[in-house]
Amino acid sequence: MTVQEVMGYAPIVVGAGLALITLWAVVWVVRYALADTMTRASIRQAIRVRWTWKRLAPMAGLSVTDKTPPALASLANTDGKPPKPRVLIPALKVTPDRYGVVVRANCLPKVGLEEFQKAAPYLADAWRCTRVSVVQDKPGEVVIRGVRVDPLLTPTAHVPTGEVPEALVRWELGVDEYAQPVAVNLAEVPGVTIAGLPGFGKTSTINRFICDCAPSPAVQIAVADGKVSAAHEGDYADLIGRLFAFVGDDLDDANALFKRLVKLRRDRSSAIKYVLGRKDMWHGGPSSSWPWVVLIIDEAHTYFRDHKGSDKESKRLSALAAENARLVEELVKKGRSVGILVILATQKSTGDAIPTFIRDVCPVGMSFAQKTADAAVAALGDDIREWPDANPTTLQDPAYVGVAVMNSPGKAGFTRLRTPYVKEEDAARIATATAHLTADPAALLAAQLPAGIDLTKDEDPDDDGMPLAA
Repeated sequence: MTVQEVMGYAPIVVGAGLALITLWAVVWVVRYALADTMTRASIRQAIRVRWTWKRLAPMAGLSVTDKTPPALASLANTDGKPPKPRVLIPALKVTPDRYGVVVRANCLPKVGLEEFQKAAPYLADAWRCTRVSVVQDKPGEVVIRGVRVDPLLTPTAHVPTGEVPEALVRWELGVDEYAQPVAVNLAEVPGVTIAGLPGFGKTSTINRFICDCAPSPAVQIAVADGKVSAAHEGDYADLIGRLFAFVGDDLDDANALFKRLVKLRRDRSSAIKYVLGRKDMWHGGPSSSWPWVVLIIDEAHTYFRDHKGSDKESKRLSALAAENARLVEELVKKGRSVGILVILATQKSTGDAIPTFIRDVCPVGMSFAQKTADAAVAALGDDIREWPDANPTTLQDPAYVGVAVMNSPGKAGFTRLRTPYVKEEDAARIATATAHLTADPAALLAAQLPAGIDLTKDEDPDDDGMPLAA
């Protein structure tokens, strides 16, 4: 091909290049126009990060000098002088979202995870971020998360979809202080404790859990709410249609519910090998015929507190509270393998509110705002003293309503997270649409047993996992 022929194609190549650039620009303009105000600000921030990176990186100590010239540079050298050393800068890929930017950067010799973490404060200032975190994504690559606005101070809302969740036992809680999703896997978990001052988000967090699980027939939920006396009162009134059982603050009613669930626990222990063919429900997961049973005990101190007094009624209530504690202890300690979870919520999860023999065997714990360090320790363990920035005593400001602290899954320390608000009308919509899925787990179990088998003759409180005898 002659030079003239090559030059003849030049306008076509240039035109194609200009067309691609124009298309790219149009895509960005449309994306910017359709974005909300917060995302637009993040898009502008992302552009600034890209444009200033080559100058910022050396100043922040994130560059390295390569004194070995590349082969082509050596061949092109005709004056006999050694080629100048090259300054290498990590390549970036920047993605904006509502809260800030996610930056992926490649590592270089002597510019790795540790160097990026040391430079995080400088990057936060240069990028105008509230905070910046750096974590290892994969070998040779780090992820830099910069948040322009504080996610903990930005209220969020959750609108339940009414669709069956992809992972039923994955509890989506909200976002952390870097706007990253926070979730906890509740498979094989026997108990959860939620503590915090009134009005700071405990019940709203539980409501989201119910709304997200409600579309699945493989979960059945019971509630004991110590704040109210009747089902039409309080925070769970809109969800009653999706609960197979509900009791208020009456200790006798609560005692009857706890006994009912303990009997279910024992019946399931006796029948699990016969019905499921295995000793642990979680080896196959819950189903509509053997659902995951969740008992929610809100204002748990109502049912466990010691009633002082020498009169007959005080003694009766005290004995009833002690029995309630014993029954719930059995559910938490022995209900895991048969698919029973207990969620206990209270203002202070101290020993008088949730007995320590129950609280200390619940592996998942979170706390909203607390007034005292002792209450924080009771909710999260003594380690919270070593993490003062994460202590829930710092969350008492009204701006932190909906913000909680929990143990960081799979890593040391604690995670602060913003939980979303679920509107009452959305909760009512979900409960109405899924009410037909509500079923009594005891009746479901009985329907799977052949005639002639009586579970009451083979209660097995010790979980021996032996099959039933006809």
